Amino acid sequence: MERALRLAFGALVGVLLLASGVWAQETSQPLRIFGSSFSVGLVVIGAAYGIGRLASAALDGMARQPEVVGSIQVAMIIAAALIEGFTFYAIYVCSTGI
Repeated sequence: MERALRLAFGALVGVLLLASGVWAQETSQPLRIFGSSFSVGLVVIGAAYGIGRLASAALDGMARQPEVVGSIQVAMIIAAALIEGFTFYAIYVCSTGI
């Protein structure tokens, strides 16, 4: 877990360093495109990790209690939809540079 936190912190610092050129008034277009692409990549990786953990926990719960499969599936689908909705919003923000 500590390694994952270090990796996430390093990625955050890297994104902020790359984004400093975007925040300036006179930026170069390639740096802006690279920063946006890198940010979108991080968003997609995070969303895939979250949905993977969600599905893993749901399948584990279904295996332990087969009688509540229907309610677990509904909760899993709602949570996955919320994750995907946030992902689409974050991709929009990263790609437009808001």
